[in-house]
Amino acid sequence: MPMLDAFIPEGALSAQAESKLLSDLTDILIRHEGADPANPAVRSIAWIFLHRPVSVFVAGEPATAPRYRFIASVPEGQFNDERRQAIVPAITEAVLDAEGGAYDRDPMRVWVFPTEIPDGSWGAGGRINTLADIAGFALGDQEKGRAYADRALAGRRGSPAAV
Repeated sequence: MPMLDAFIPEGALSAQAESKLLSDLTDILIRHEGADPANPAVRSIAWIFLHRPVSVFVAGEPATAPRYRFIASVPEGQFNDERRQAIVPAITEAVLDAEGGAYDRDPMRVWVFPTEIPDGSWGAGGRINTLADIAGFALGDQEKGRAYADRALAGRRGSPAAV
């Protein structure tokens, strides 16, 4: 369900550290979306797009240490305030750990944007997928997926969950 756009400058991390980081980020994304990172169906739809910025400028000058940007996108209803607030330090710490002390441990070099895609706006497989569709796939049961989506979205929309 989650998708991450990871902007990691070329050479900022060793190949081994970056590979481990991408694996760790997958687990972080899934866990903070409220799913089980061990679920193979969930893992199959947790994608990371790795972007390589050529240059990053700070105050109009080339950055002297790597700067990272992560845009975590999930279907509407998957981030509550607690999850949204928790994913930012989790990603930040994972990135700083991956650097292995090569740079000052400055969390201001890691920016994280947790975003939700409005229900009915997630396109995959040649069609629009709602939270109910995605949850049904992850849970292996469309009815359970619908019930989950009804509960997750009800609070957002100010309506009671369907019984």
